[in-house]
Amino acid sequence: MEQVVAAENMRRALRQVKSNKGSGGVDGMTVRELEGHLRQHWPRLRQQLLDGTYQPQPVRRVDIPKPGGGVRQLGIPTVLDRLIQQACLQVLSPLYEPTFSPHSYGFRPGKSAHQALAAAREHVAAGHTWVVDLDLEKFFDRVNHDVLMGKLAKRLGDRRVLRLIRRYLQAGVMLQGVVMERHEGTPQGGPLSPLLANILLQDLDQELERRGHRFSRYADDCNIYVRSQRAGERVMGSVRRFLERKLRLRVNEEKSAVARPWERKFLGYRVTTRKGEGVLRIAASSLKRAKDTIRALTKRNRGVSAERMLRELATFTNGWVAYFWQARTPSVFQHLDEWTRRRVRCFIWKQWKKPRHRAQELLKAGIGPWLAWGTACDGPSLWRAAGSPALTQSLTNARLKQLGYHSLHERYLALAAE
Repeated sequence: MEQVVAAENMRRALRQVKSNKGSGGVDGMTVRELEGHLRQHWPRLRQQLLDGTYQPQPVRRVDIPKPGGGVRQLGIPTVLDRLIQQACLQVLSPLYEPTFSPHSYGFRPGKSAHQALAAAREHVAAGHTWVVDLDLEKFFDRVNHDVLMGKLAKRLGDRRVLRLIRRYLQAGVMLQGVVMERHEGTPQGGPLSPLLANILLQDLDQELERRGHRFSRYADDCNIYVRSQRAGERVMGSVRRFLERKLRLRVNEEKSAVARPWERKFLGYRVTTRKGEGVLRIAASSLKRAKDTIRALTKRNRGVSAERMLRELATFTNGWVAYFWQARTPSVFQHLDEWTRRRVRCFIWKQWKKPRHRAQELLKAGIGPWLAWGTACDGPSLWRAAGSPALTQSLTNARLKQLGYHSLHERYLALAAE
């Protein structure tokens, strides 16, 4: 605990919390107000942590819609508790990191989802063309506190740290002004949760390694690669029993399966083969979610300026391409680019509103009077107008780029060439 509350460790934790930003917890304190609060109260808080008497506040529950339906429940700690959790994480992570499996990629320094996907691709290329796709049922909500604390106690000798972690696990959840007790689960939203998840699932990694399985795990998303369906069914059954008996976790039967890798989704991708090599493709559901987000951002009656819409669109598309560029499918990016540009033209055409304004804009862009007035007054549907010669010749790709449009296809080609 002395390492946790050390001045340099706390300063580093404060910088991290401030850079992460995020909303406030149940007390309403913002990240911006945190530093002033610490100047006034840190000596008392520090002493409480050293004495083992510090009591975390309840977390604020936020429901985030899941792409496939349902909601993901996030527990947002107060900014003060996020700071203390971050300080604990910085001390505990170097202690546990060397003990983690090289096949675990989620929320670890120097590890990434792309590395997990590269490992999956290698396993498929090596002939392990059946996958045991494990989905743990409400993992973060079902973590057994006693099992997790028992694992922590084996390495941590400081009872104050153990007591603090248990209090974070048991901190209530505030919903509509009422605090509900929690007897299992580790709330998503706190800095410590990913580390605690990896500590708990370390037993699963070690068991799979002991059996000689090829696998890739990212947090609670684990794929085990085998050579036959029969082997996959056997592995699924034995791993299910291990998780239930050893870690008291349940496998989600509806979302788990033994299948070909290209029939399943792993971290938004499909893993398939081509000429004996493992190849990544964008999963259909990932592409659909991207189009749904683009539709929402370019919705014609949003009531925002084209400049703001293009800024928000660029933020999303740049991040999306940066994640999915490893799927070597240029045609997908090209078609998505063309579709997105047409939606942007549709958005701008709607903002020009009246026929006279539309005609004037087309004329300024060099469109002939007959075509300009004909398109402006003909009254075609917005979508049809966006694909018309008048719009594609006036709002060219180059012109859209000047206005702030970021081409998905060009961004993909640049990343693929690096």
